[in-house]
Amino acid sequence: MGHWHRFSLGAVAVLAAAVVATQVVDNEYFFYAGYVVLQFVVLATAWNILGGYAGYVNFGSGAFFAVGAYVAVALIKAFAAPLLVQVLAAMAVTGLMGFAVGAMTLRLRGIFFSIATVAVAVICETAVMNWGFVGGARGVAVLAPPPMLFSSTTRLLFVVMTLFALLAVAVARSIQTSWIGRGLRALRDSEEAAESLGVPTLKLKLFAATTSGALMGLAGAPFPLYMNFIEPTSAFSLNYAVSALAMPIIGGTASWIGPVIGAVLLGSVQQIVTVTVSSELNVLIVGVVLVVFVVVAPQGILGLLRRLAGRGGPQ
Repeated sequence: MGHWHRFSLGAVAVLAAAVVATQVVDNEYFFYAGYVVLQFVVLATAWNILGGYAGYVNFGSGAFFAVGAYVAVALIKAFAAPLLVQVLAAMAVTGLMGFAVGAMTLRLRGIFFSIATVAVAVICETAVMNWGFVGGARGVAVLAPPPMLFSSTTRLLFVVMTLFALLAVAVARSIQTSWIGRGLRALRDSEEAAESLGVPTLKLKLFAATTSGALMGLAGAPFPLYMNFIEPTSAFSLNYAVSALAMPIIGGTASWIGPVIGAVLLGSVQQIVTVTVSSELNVLIVGVVLVVFVVVAPQGILGLLRRLAGRGGPQ
């Protein structure tokens, strides 16, 4: 209870700091870039629930993100739905999508599962490119309504994504510290051994796939309002799939805090490079940093810190 009390106080403090920042910081780019970093915190945390805890590597993260964004676009165009409705609908659709993908593919293992998630991403992108209602391959402009209580939509969405990041981290932390997290770690280490001990492996995998999918949709839902324009190439960008995988690995997949560390570190570097050099280098940078960490610190930053402190191995 004490740990949760401290976590809750920390979350409230972070959210309050985000709100205060929108009132005192003049530089609009701070919120534009901060939104992207927080978006990656949600994506990395969502990926880690299935890829880190359960050991099922998902290469289709960009599809869940993009589907969440396009659910929001469809609701805006059809009903001028408010952001809360867009978010809830996106989570519902991508959660069901995660469950369906899980039911069809989670009996596959290793590289076969990963290849199947790539196929899902290709199918989703092809479907969206041929869906004229949401702009198809040409894309569609999305006009954000006037923001309430904030001077710009970017500042509002920065606070919203801060809330989403805290929600995603709270969910991941709850799973890690519960019997579900213990069961997922057991099936990651040895699925056969976990089943022999009575662990409901298929149910846990479906739960992880559904939760991971819903949180990825949560990250994608505000994207159309943030960009004011959306088209399949940017929504299904390789950067989302690569970053969602790389950030937890760089931070450390054994704990809920690892994806947060990786996302903040790598996301911040990407934003700095975008401003100073070129946004086209982002995926290259992620790839280079990932290779370095896989070679030098295969357990991520957390594992490296534990090793330096003489406390090797996951907690």
